[in-house]
Amino acid sequence: MSHSKTCLNCERPTIENFCSFCGQKTDTHKITFKHFFFHDIIHGVWHFEKGIWFTLKAALFRPGKAALDYISGKRIRYYNVFYLILLLIGLNIFINHIQDQLSHYYFNINPEPETDTAGKKVDDFLSNNSKLILFSFIPLFAINSFMLFRRKKLNFSEHFIISGMMFLGIMTIVTLTSLFYFTDYMNYTDFISPMFNIITPALILIYLIINYYKTFAETYTIFQNSIRVFSFITLLLLEVALLIILMIGYFTHWEYNLQVIYH
Repeated sequence: MSHSKTCLNCERPTIENFCSFCGQKTDTHKITFKHFFFHDIIHGVWHFEKGIWFTLKAALFRPGKAALDYISGKRIRYYNVFYLILLLIGLNIFINHIQDQLSHYYFNINPEPETDTAGKKVDDFLSNNSKLILFSFIPLFAINSFMLFRRKKLNFSEHFIISGMMFLGIMTIVTLTSLFYFTDYMNYTDFISPMFNIITPALILIYLIINYYKTFAETYTIFQNSIRVFSFITLLLLEVALLIILMIGYFTHWEYNLQVIYH
């Protein structure tokens, strides 16, 4: 292996292992099958997965600290948070599809006949726009934290990073707990999935309270921080409720009749 004094990519002079202009490595090793397989493939995949697992772990256990580190410039160890969110949303859609297929196979549960009801329109809208709907929670998180935690002196884009890391943690929780719903198709374990209908929302609520509190703990007193976190959760619940009301109202032509929605 030799190191070129001129970058082979941009032809700028180099003195280190990487070009300071374009970032390409300066080593000019000969490409062999052994090097290609063990370095370019195995090494590349390992580092790709390492970045993903590191980011998921950080989002799950210390999202606020990870987001603040990222904002401060410590970014090389993190995989793109928003790509990971989209990946987990897609994975959850796939898991739900598999569970629907299993329900049809084991319990002979078939989709209801298509009707032109508001409930059907709502279901279709949620199904066709699930990624967009879930992703739209991130701006809500960012707007709320930007309004409530102004003393931290972060701009809206930086609050958006914090919100993205928090939402990645939520999607990780949802993905992990969704696996327990496969116990419906096993003997003597079908009591587990109903428990997670309660456990999952509780975990998400606890996760948000703890991690938003820890993220801004150094900026506010215990009382001030507690009030802001409580206000954040309250605002978020009200916003979600408002979005649901607007969606139902739109598809029912603003005639709120629960029988229309659910039949």
